[in-house]
Amino acid sequence: MLQIKNFRKSYNSHVVLQIDTFTITPGIYWVRGSNGSGKSTFLKALAGITSFEGDIILNERLNIKKQSVAYRSVVNFAEAEPIFPEFLTGIELIRLFKSAKNVSSHQEDFYLESMHMTSYVNDPVSTYSSGMLKKLSLVLAFLGRPTCILLDEPLTTLDVESLPILYSWIARQCHQQETIVLLSSHQAFEGGLLPTVQEIVVEHTTIRYNS
Repeated sequence: MLQIKNFRKSYNSHVVLQIDTFTITPGIYWVRGSNGSGKSTFLKALAGITSFEGDIILNERLNIKKQSVAYRSVVNFAEAEPIFPEFLTGIELIRLFKSAKNVSSHQEDFYLESMHMTSYVNDPVSTYSSGMLKKLSLVLAFLGRPTCILLDEPLTTLDVESLPILYSWIARQCHQQETIVLLSSHQAFEGGLLPTVQEIVVEHTTIRYNS
């Protein structure tokens, strides 16, 4: 469970997102809002990347500010437009991530094989297309035993054939570990490839559940 309390984020004294109290329980959430509404800001704050006023507490015990290392160890984030050191290969980045997150041996194999990445994962990321970079960022987001997975615009640059694969990862993760998964998009959710999906709408500097 994620508890957000007295949240406030401003840029140059301009409030872009303010949330008095909001609770997110395990499940799949489609975070929808127009471009510039604050979706990425919200996810980056939950990931511990963007500073903010207020508190975010995971499972009633991990405060993002007071237990930041423990919090980040179980929260994985995939950027909308991932950027990685170009001189590293995909598998080297995976190994770095595994060492930081204490990932079990060969856990990545399932994701690399199902997303058909084995043919290029040993190549430098400087040779990757935007779609290949997106797939690599998604693999990293599912490694370890995350309590929360945050996917910022995960469908952007992802080919049509990969969508059902990603959705199967999400369904598998939630079924096995009761994870919180948030996917952001400016579009409404379409398709029945996922189990029950709840919608969170970001608008007018705040968020709400869409009932």
